[in-house]
Amino acid sequence: MTDRSIARLAVPAFGALVAQPLYLLVDAAVVGTLGTEPLAGLGAAGTVFALVVGLCIFLAYATTSSVARRVGAGDWAGGVAHGLAGMVLGCGLGTVLGLLTWPLAEPVVAALGVSPAAAPYAVAYLHVIAWAMPAVLAGTAGVGVLRGLQDTRTTLVVTLLAVALNTGLSLYLVLVAGWGIRGSAFATAVAEVVQAAAYAAVLVRVARRHRVPLRPTGDGILSAARDGAPLFWRTAALRAVFLVAASVAARLGDADLAAYHVSFQIWTLLALAADALAIAGQALLGLRLGAADLPGARHVTTRLVVLGAWLGLALGAALLLARPWLPGWFSADPAVQALVAGCLLVVAVQQPLAGPVFALDGILIGAGDGRWLAGAGTVMLLAFVPAAWLVAAGSLGVVALWWALTWFMLVRGALLAYRARGDRWMRLTPARSR
Repeated sequence: MTDRSIARLAVPAFGALVAQPLYLLVDAAVVGTLGTEPLAGLGAAGTVFALVVGLCIFLAYATTSSVARRVGAGDWAGGVAHGLAGMVLGCGLGTVLGLLTWPLAEPVVAALGVSPAAAPYAVAYLHVIAWAMPAVLAGTAGVGVLRGLQDTRTTLVVTLLAVALNTGLSLYLVLVAGWGIRGSAFATAVAEVVQAAAYAAVLVRVARRHRVPLRPTGDGILSAARDGAPLFWRTAALRAVFLVAASVAARLGDADLAAYHVSFQIWTLLALAADALAIAGQALLGLRLGAADLPGARHVTTRLVVLGAWLGLALGAALLLARPWLPGWFSADPAVQALVAGCLLVVAVQQPLAGPVFALDGILIGAGDGRWLAGAGTVMLLAFVPAAWLVAAGSLGVVALWWALTWFMLVRGALLAYRARGDRWMRLTPARSR
């Protein structure tokens, strides 16, 4: 029954998880036809956008755990109310971040070390996508609510529609209408708004079914913010790792930055395939611990780690098979293609480690172990910085940068495995509604 429950949540969850990387992969394939500089600019802008959204992923993770624990304790109305508060918090936070993105786009791109030829493209992309930030973060929280309610099928349907819309608009606006990189950003922004509106409509229907007021209270919004604060710190540390990596890639040259962007998006796509198990872990662990079912929680943990290892092996093998053809899909520049091929070899080798790592991460998030994860994230960042510095100082190239990221994953895996061996992370007290 455990494997069936994991599959029921994980398979549809994968569809929603791949939304952001699919948007950026579509953008990369389309913008790559414009040349190396626009693709490098998209790489820088994509890194900044992913950083901003990634820092706020606590809106989904904390909401999933909190809602699932309330549902496990039999408090459906409390779970829905908490989810509504999370979406309002996401919309407000997105408004602030969108307003900040516009004036800060140029100095942030410059701080990344992007070349003068590629920088205008990065700034143009960020100026457009900033308008969609409220929808992006409200949608992020909405995904978390549905996961906590044990519903990942709805997120799959909405994601497929949004990705199809983004693809069609991007192809038309960039290749037919001639909007350039701004057309790619506009297509993504429209898809994000449509996606957030769909999640809001679903949640309103669920709230009415359980007779939950649609206007969240101030206490509810503060509660959602408190639940997410440790996970924000954890995510900030992890995102800092990838920001440092992007900065190193930018300083290695436009070809290296373009190759890093393509390989990172593919790595992200594979990571989110494994992260689908983490999502199942968040939802099922929250449910089990909310119901005070310690043996059930331990059984779910063991199965997720084993399945993560097998999934990692499968993803690594699949990438090795596809590696000869992938570079040509994103760039016509032989130098970029060669660098992408080298990066993807390292990414493939990394996958058997990544599967269990992402599963363990989701398990601890679902258990509400945010404070420990925040501290562990800081340790991981401190372990990665010296390796990144060696790559930058020695101009060792983007492939060496990926080996440095593999070192980061090794440290991350060791810390998570150490924590999961004990039982201090298992909190059986159900979350209380506020």
